[in-house]
Amino acid sequence: MLLQLQSLFMGEKERLPIEATLNFSEVEWNGEKPFQQPLSVVGCVEQSAGVVTLRADVRYRYDGTCDRCTGEVHHDRVLHMEHILVVSLNHEDNDSFVLIENYQLPLDELVEEDLLLDQPSKILCKEDCRGLCPQCGKDLNQGPCDCRQETTDPRLAVLKQLLE
Repeated sequence: MLLQLQSLFMGEKERLPIEATLNFSEVEWNGEKPFQQPLSVVGCVEQSAGVVTLRADVRYRYDGTCDRCTGEVHHDRVLHMEHILVVSLNHEDNDSFVLIENYQLPLDELVEEDLLLDQPSKILCKEDCRGLCPQCGKDLNQGPCDCRQETTDPRLAVLKQLLE
């Protein structure tokens, strides 16, 4: 989706509302395609005192796999976006501003970038996920397994033999 922003930069308008539905079903993250349902983007681009700012909320559902127990993960999330838009830079830090060309903003690209940067390094089904037993592979969220709990680090087994 391409937003035409020339009227904001020229001072002809003060506000451009945004209400869009974007499809990121082909976007990959950590070897999965977690954004199978359409994303909703609601917000606006505003011009105030010569500064053009994009503010929007992205509502989406993350469908993937838990990094600890390999169970299914379904999280409804909201991403709050805020960017200052510029048409040229004069030695400013490029991370602080979004540079647009020909007064056009490709909303899809900006939302995708922010969406991927917002993802946590570990995706969990719940905060207190117990994971899998390292010996038998049982999902410990469903209860304890019957494995003997070894408290000694296997790398220290040689030292344990010396004590015996």
